[in-house]
Amino acid sequence: MRRLIRFSYRNKDLPPFSCEFGGRRGRVLDLPLIAWLTVIWVLLWSGLHWANLLTGAVVAVAVCLAFPLPQVDLGLRLHPWGILRLAGFLLLHMYTSAVRVTRQIFADRPHRAAVIAVPLRCRSDLMLTATAVTVSNVPGGSVVEVRRATATVFLHVLDADRPAELAAARRSVWRLEELTVRAFGTRDEIARVAVPPPPTAPHTGEQPGDQGEDA
Repeated sequence: MRRLIRFSYRNKDLPPFSCEFGGRRGRVLDLPLIAWLTVIWVLLWSGLHWANLLTGAVVAVAVCLAFPLPQVDLGLRLHPWGILRLAGFLLLHMYTSAVRVTRQIFADRPHRAAVIAVPLRCRSDLMLTATAVTVSNVPGGSVVEVRRATATVFLHVLDADRPAELAAARRSVWRLEELTVRAFGTRDEIARVAVPPPPTAPHTGEQPGDQGEDA
């Protein structure tokens, strides 16, 4: 009986971490890509539920079957321990950030918002996108632009009253970048995030609507 699905560890003719769907002359599915699309689906829904996981997996398989990609190395690796660390940090950080944002809303004094530039250490399109998506899922800040040429993320933060708060926001982005790369990055990218973050200019950010010299 011919198998409907064959995995790469049983068939050396298939690319690593892949499976062939449909038997002979079937479609080859990249398992890391399916896993990554499922993660993106869960992040977009902002809820880790079995229904979201199953729906995301079905949508990922359907997309890969409908729009097959050439066999290229996407630079996506799955590190189970790194994925667990990223998920745990995100859950904790989302809770603490939501509490902080709630306190800011009900505070008597107004808070100053700002847009800050955070240079990242990884320059691959996949890791830039993954870091931007991860940062956007944490309350209190939202990515307004990703500059690919310089690997810079521009982040809108709600609390920018003091330089220490802006520095903390940058450290949070760098921490999320490190955890994201250690969960899904290659060895070279993991080595990049192991070094200290790049220095930043002593600019403390501007209020939305302000025009600086670079505008």
